[in-house]
Amino acid sequence: MITEFRLPDLGEGLTEAEVVQWLVAPGDAVALNQTLAEVETAKAVVELPSPYEGTVARLHAEAGQTVAVGAPLIAFDVADAADDGPVGSDAEEQAQPNLVGYGAAPVHGARPVRRARRAGTPSAADTAVLEAAPHDAAPSVERETVIQRPRSTPPVRAHAKRLGIALALVAAEAGDRVITRADVDEYAQRIGISDPSAEAGQQGAAPASAGALHSSERELRIPIRGVRKHTAAAMVHSAFTAPHVTVFLTVDVTATMELLASLREDRTLAEHRIGPLAVVAKAACLALARTPGLNAHWDDEAGEIVQYNYVDLGIAAATDRGLIVPNIRDAEQLTLVELADALQRLAETARAGKATPADLAGGTFSISNVGVLGVDAGTPILPPGQSGILAVGAVRRQPWEHRGQIALRDVMTLSLSFDHRLVDGAEGARFLSDVADVLREPGRAMLLR
Repeated sequence: MITEFRLPDLGEGLTEAEVVQWLVAPGDAVALNQTLAEVETAKAVVELPSPYEGTVARLHAEAGQTVAVGAPLIAFDVADAADDGPVGSDAEEQAQPNLVGYGAAPVHGARPVRRARRAGTPSAADTAVLEAAPHDAAPSVERETVIQRPRSTPPVRAHAKRLGIALALVAAEAGDRVITRADVDEYAQRIGISDPSAEAGQQGAAPASAGALHSSERELRIPIRGVRKHTAAAMVHSAFTAPHVTVFLTVDVTATMELLASLREDRTLAEHRIGPLAVVAKAACLALARTPGLNAHWDDEAGEIVQYNYVDLGIAAATDRGLIVPNIRDAEQLTLVELADALQRLAETARAGKATPADLAGGTFSISNVGVLGVDAGTPILPPGQSGILAVGAVRRQPWEHRGQIALRDVMTLSLSFDHRLVDGAEGARFLSDVADVLREPGRAMLLR
């Protein structure tokens, strides 16, 4: 029986998603929970697991196509489903699974098994099949070893596809670890494959990353979609809804940098990467307890100000698809080391394009680390629904007044944007002063509660 699988609600009221790439093709046997495709919502790239066991009959959308929630995405031929009603019946609609919670039971057929492939170097004929192999490939009834889909990120897979290289071949040399772009480039160089964009650069045309000023094309048109489309709409709404005010404070952070240097020498902390951002995050959590207006939401419809008794700390992250703000849940309960570890995990997830809608939902206060880009200060726009965002500038070694004399000191500029409906100037200044006090003298954190 042919059973349709419609694009489910992926959470947070998202109404559509773009198909990034299919991992199956018509005629493939698919196991329950096997990854079917990667789709990009307005917030993140999401892997869609299969709610059925059967054979792919048809793909209703091509890679790059946008599909509305509830629209047909893929059709399955589910064997031995005699107990089910006809296609389109009420019974089938009720059995339609919902990936948010998997409310309906999956349909089990006669458990068709995908043709097994023996481990080893694949032939050229198997390349397409290997590229479509699932993450959780299972052994067949003949108990032969099945090659698993190589672990990599979407940008790396796209790079390998552009070069015409099967990631399974790279994985044979990379082992069990996640395949990187460098692994793909090294393999390509070894077998004599060159990157077309690099060749274009050698012939006088600038690579894509260098901009289009030296391109033969007069202009480049880039579709506005996915994360960038959502971010643009959210920022415009925030900028013209909340009255933004930004205040600045430059602070001597020499003591903080000395503390971090001593922590790096501590062997018990060797596995943790504790940097200035972690200290700023800790200081912000402490300061928010004294200025609750910055950890609040203006609910226009209810006519209420909602103050949060917890801190879901958003960290603005620039990705290839646009700006995203994943959150560290209950950040106020974390130690400095735990915050550093959370920041590291968050950065890795964002760079890999694996941040889920749940990771990006909510958030009560945000931090934007513009210093990592060499920027000293800025006027950040509030994430929708939040009343404050702190921009952290670069640490500069420069002349500074210290104990009545001029000395070279480590200096950082903090920029706080806030919603003037909830926060007045005095509260904003007090928050910045509290954060600066911790950075200026980390021991002062012991005095805050």
